[in-house]
Amino acid sequence: MADILVASDAPWVLDEVTAGVGGPEIEVRSVLAGLDVLPAVVERLPDLVVLDLQIGNMGGMAACLNLRLEEGAGRVGHVPVLMLLDRRADVFLARRSGAEGWLIKPLDPIRLRRAVHALLAGETYHDTTDAPMAHTAPSGGVPMSLG
Repeated sequence: MADILVASDAPWVLDEVTAGVGGPEIEVRSVLAGLDVLPAVVERLPDLVVLDLQIGNMGGMAACLNLRLEEGAGRVGHVPVLMLLDRRADVFLARRSGAEGWLIKPLDPIRLRRAVHALLAGETYHDTTDAPMAHTAPSGGVPMSLG
């Protein structure tokens, strides 16, 4: 059975990951804060960590970098990371953090399963969808499509 740790403070992210890949062969567990990723990994090394880029106290990039630093120091084993990005421009952050894979939101079950299965098999997964990038209005209002 594969063990996947999801880090997100957005309930819908956990719901989509669980619905998309959870089942008899995959156990999905979660933490609500980026700071909780390392202790959860130390407690029980998962087969995959899924990090939401935007987590309140410590985002996905910082959590991934923290895992890579601890791995480099020999304090934790290697675990592949799938980062959930908000926009195509965030690919730079995923690359810099050492994530083996990334998906650009909105998520869909097919891409999610492909990414998870690729990373569990020791491969990489780099989302190449050309979904329109969204941005937030200067007033902090509703996201708008740029396409």
